[in-house]
Amino acid sequence: MAARQQRPATEDSAEAKRTDMRATEKKCSWASYMTNSPTVIVMIGLPARGKTYMSKKLTRYLNWVGVPTKVFNLGVYRREAVKSYKSYDFFRHDNKEAMQIRKQCALVALQDVKAYLNEEGGQIAVFDATNTTRERRELILNFAKDNAYKVFFVESICDDPDVIAENILDVKVSSPDYPERDRESVMEDFLKRIECYKVTYQPLDPDEHDKNLSFIQVINVGRRFLVNRVQDYIQSKIVYYLMNIHVHSHSIYLCRHGESHHNQEGRIGGDSELSERGKQFAEELKGFVEEHRLTDLKVWTSQLRRTIQTAEELGVPYEQWKILNEIDAGVCEEMTYEMIEEKYPEEFAMRDQDKYHYRYPGGESYQDLVQRLEPVIMELERQGNVLVICHQAVMRCLLAYFLDKGADDLPYLKCPLHTILKLTPVAYGCKVDMFDLKVEAVNTHRNRPFVSFGPFAVLCHKHAVSFLGAFRQLFICRSTRHALDPNCPPASYCAKFSFSRNESGHQHDTYSTVPFVFIS
Repeated sequence: MAARQQRPATEDSAEAKRTDMRATEKKCSWASYMTNSPTVIVMIGLPARGKTYMSKKLTRYLNWVGVPTKVFNLGVYRREAVKSYKSYDFFRHDNKEAMQIRKQCALVALQDVKAYLNEEGGQIAVFDATNTTRERRELILNFAKDNAYKVFFVESICDDPDVIAENILDVKVSSPDYPERDRESVMEDFLKRIECYKVTYQPLDPDEHDKNLSFIQVINVGRRFLVNRVQDYIQSKIVYYLMNIHVHSHSIYLCRHGESHHNQEGRIGGDSELSERGKQFAEELKGFVEEHRLTDLKVWTSQLRRTIQTAEELGVPYEQWKILNEIDAGVCEEMTYEMIEEKYPEEFAMRDQDKYHYRYPGGESYQDLVQRLEPVIMELERQGNVLVICHQAVMRCLLAYFLDKGADDLPYLKCPLHTILKLTPVAYGCKVDMFDLKVEAVNTHRNRPFVSFGPFAVLCHKHAVSFLGAFRQLFICRSTRHALDPNCPPASYCAKFSFSRNESGHQHDTYSTVPFVFIS
């Protein structure tokens, strides 16, 4: 193996500085945090009003758009404290022992909220409980004031008996409170639990007592809303999101366009047409829609030819959305990954370092794409059945929202060509069904770079640690070698350690830097 010529330290240092600045520019291209101070979202409402449903959906949405958010469900704390649930008597307002336990659970949960917001990098905490009395809400307000948190209340009000009964049967029957109990006894006990809360329930009063608080009242599952004193941008986003979600049964079908000529050539981006196999997939997609009798289906595509050609075969109306276009690869459009690695080696390596935040020169990052796709999510939440014919990066972003996947996993979600994903929202999540239409296509997925060596776990693109006889080389990423050399080059460089032993057994070590190989 030919020895690599080592550059002067000053040249290495200058290039290292430029690389660090470039990496920082890409990662901070769009602000992750949209709150100027931590916020506590406080749920309010009688049991079986959809509070936990809204809490989980709202948390999933906020994390997807880049705001670190976590739910603190008081029911979980209660079950840990009490261990076993016997009956609705525990929730009677005159059960002093139980009332004390419930208050103590709330205090413990609030301390966990504080730890999350102050020490764990959280920006929003969702306090998911009934919080039906002014006394309890005052306790939370004082807690927030002491810690300089903003508070936004979300009250769910529902007097529709059919909605309440459906919620109990869909969610509460499978609750840990009711192991191995029949539906009738669960319904009877839970309705009595609701009556216990009604005795002391004090709804928010927008006209007098609570007129200075920030809140939204969601009435009868989104038929009406009352919004009061929204304080900032993130609260306005919360209001907008809650006004768009609905609980009606529907399914979302996601698929990529049929295989394109660029797919066959390994090129990214561009606006090429379908290959023969891509056209075959479009025909099979039409058969799938007819077989599943999706007569009320709305069809959305991007404005690129490969998605439009796929939809044309269906013979039904479809809508073209520019925001569904594939991620913009900038100067790398219509290049293969091999071409990018050869022409822009530093860019190629930086994308492997942090694929979510990396932005192509003159193009977009996955983070930018999430921001661009936010209106699509809002529309999908309030529509009926929809088929979205899109692209790999776009499909990954949409799928990450519905499956609650974080930024590290999002760019590596598998979305193969000629495969349909059916997403059906359920009580606290999303059911996924996959349909492979059995039309051959190229594999465009690139796995997360990873290679493991001994005690080290090194992420890389395609290079591996090599052992050549008595002479050995180890490549190690920046994060690990900081302990060895605080002045090491930036993340786009890796360290190359060479070990050799002479006949007497003495080890000779050399250290040098190699650009754009491993990620930090």
